[in-house]
Amino acid sequence: MAIRVLAIGDIVGRPGRTVVGEKLPALVRQHRVDLVIANGENIAGGSGITTNLFNKLRAYGVDVVTLGDHAFKKGDIIETLGRSERIVRPANLSRHAAGRGSTVVETAHGLRVGIVCVLGRVLVPTMQASDPFEAIERALSEMPRAHVVIVEVHAEVTGEKAAIAHWLDGRPETKCALVYGTHTHVATADARVLPGGVAFISDLGMTGPHDSILGRRKDMVVRAMSTNMPHPYDVATGESRLCGIVAELDEKTGRAVSIERIEVAGSSVHPAYDADDHAKARD
Repeated sequence: MAIRVLAIGDIVGRPGRTVVGEKLPALVRQHRVDLVIANGENIAGGSGITTNLFNKLRAYGVDVVTLGDHAFKKGDIIETLGRSERIVRPANLSRHAAGRGSTVVETAHGLRVGIVCVLGRVLVPTMQASDPFEAIERALSEMPRAHVVIVEVHAEVTGEKAAIAHWLDGRPETKCALVYGTHTHVATADARVLPGGVAFISDLGMTGPHDSILGRRKDMVVRAMSTNMPHPYDVATGESRLCGIVAELDEKTGRAVSIERIEVAGSSVHPAYDADDHAKARD
């Protein structure tokens, strides 16, 4: 039985989570999706995630939430990271870091899907991450047996994401069928199934305000970059889009059958923030 996975790119602020709530149920029906994974590390005001917002994503129909370099920006999420198997922070952080770097969940048909998240090391200065290759290898060795495995690489550099995908391609013992990138907020045009059966795309793109610079107000970003003076990068408003991929994975072979990029327009959202965006950040 094939497993159909919908992976949603970085959700930015209220506009991003609103379009997920609007469009996800129809996408699941249209594409006959068995499992929904979404990167939620920018969901709270553009940086971080809270327990309340994690619960909202779960209520919308997201099965597993992944994180990246802003995983611990909101201290409120720490307890949830230690408790829930439905939220995954990067696996290549300290073993003392809160939460888990991988998980295994079951679809409605009883098929087990392993999910591993790692942080890139090139041009991602926020955290001191260790070797992502080693972290993936360790997570796979410690993971309960899964029918297929999905790896998210939250990284800045395309080549680093591609290197991990090609390293995993053609290794049937890993059961890795899908590798995708997040973090850059720009969807790439390289979705394909590699020769060894791993589906790959360098970046899923951003789920949030479309008329923006990476989800932030254009005027503020341009002003900061053109003057070298600090300006807040507020979340933009206007039409939002949900970006990601739908992949079909073969549970018998542990290989991908297909991968297709999706982009769905949502409604305009005003204002860009609400009370959920202003939870206290970590000291």
